[in-house]
Amino acid sequence: MFKILESLKIVSERIEKISTSLRNFSRSDSDLKMPADLHEGLDSTLMILQHRLKGNSDRPSIEVIINYGELPEINCYIGQMNQVFMNILANAIDALDEAIAQEKISDSILQIQITTEVDTEQWAVISIADNGMGIPESIQQRLFEPLFTTKPVGKGTGLGLSIAHQIVVQKHNGELLVNSQLGKGTEFIIKIPIMSATG
Repeated sequence: MFKILESLKIVSERIEKISTSLRNFSRSDSDLKMPADLHEGLDSTLMILQHRLKGNSDRPSIEVIINYGELPEINCYIGQMNQVFMNILANAIDALDEAIAQEKISDSILQIQITTEVDTEQWAVISIADNGMGIPESIQQRLFEPLFTTKPVGKGTGLGLSIAHQIVVQKHNGELLVNSQLGKGTEFIIKIPIMSATG
């Protein structure tokens, strides 16, 4: 009887965490930017993607390394920023899945690293990097074009990164950059201005 009660407690705590994450993730945006904790948005997104990070018969689990710096609350459309985090993290998982499928990853440890900091020019900087196959330089320039995808037919719409770019650049006066090396992985860098993110 005690084991059943303990199991029920664990399950109910997990449901509560998922419910909180979904509520935080899908927070509806008003017409005004509101102060928000970007770390909370990243954590909620990771909780929602937890099932995709787990190992399966095709690949080992993906290790997420978190290096959160000191970020102030940022005035932003947090629901939209969470969508940016979701699109980039889902792409990183897809990249690692593809690397394993094509046997093109030398490291048996699959990793996604998330780093946040405030740089000297007063930008909130969020870096999301994977250790997948990387993206050819000739393709990197096209990543944010609508309907452009590097994924196999039927696996990608080509809208995720385009939407992310629009949210970061047009809605938040920020920057969305990509660094990638073949055989080493890909890093997306989101930069949101702290001072001018108040409008």
